[in-house]
Amino acid sequence: MDYIQQGLEYMKEHNVEEAAKQFNLHIEHHPNDPLGYINFGNLLAYIKEYDRAKRFFEKALDLKEEVPTAHYGLGNVYFDEENYAEATQQYQKAIQQGLDEADVYLMLGMSLMNQEQPKLALPYLQRASELNQDDVDVQFQYGLSLAYANLIDEAFKQFNRVLELDKNHSDAHYNLGVSYLYKDQPKEALKHFKQALNIQPDHLLAGHGKKQVEEMLNSQ
Repeated sequence: MDYIQQGLEYMKEHNVEEAAKQFNLHIEHHPNDPLGYINFGNLLAYIKEYDRAKRFFEKALDLKEEVPTAHYGLGNVYFDEENYAEATQQYQKAIQQGLDEADVYLMLGMSLMNQEQPKLALPYLQRASELNQDDVDVQFQYGLSLAYANLIDEAFKQFNRVLELDKNHSDAHYNLGVSYLYKDQPKEALKHFKQALNIQPDHLLAGHGKKQVEEMLNSQ
């Protein structure tokens, strides 16, 4: 019986109690296998029992020094707790130990963005965008990092890429509007602010941008 697989199936069904039983059975039968502790840690993080989750990830790392998925799990807990500096360290360790997946690069990039370090975040978000080219959120976050790093032309292309994937992405329309303002094209900016508001009427930033551009155009 594969307790881990059973537990993961229960997690997909949001059946926390049964998932916990399966992971616990794996730990009982394989007490020196980090995998049981990692999966139990992920389950505890899912239900926001962060302190217990940390203990399970740390137990996995006690059993085996290099377990990149344990560092990734710990990073996610610290990220959810808004401890972005510690999350950054854990994600970096996961990558150093061989985890080469879009999610870890995305989370590391977002941790750095939350510490107002867009230029440091850029290469990680770029790598995430390369590994998962059809993920709207990954592509959008990469665009944001380009914009915050003042790489406006590159950000402009990236937000257009997001709209190719999802034409109703209100935040991409808003940021494309801002990019057009940087390019001194207020009429094009206004189109995208309006489009953002059509999609999301309560988009405060787009509403503010629309008002500013209309005032600018009316005063000319």
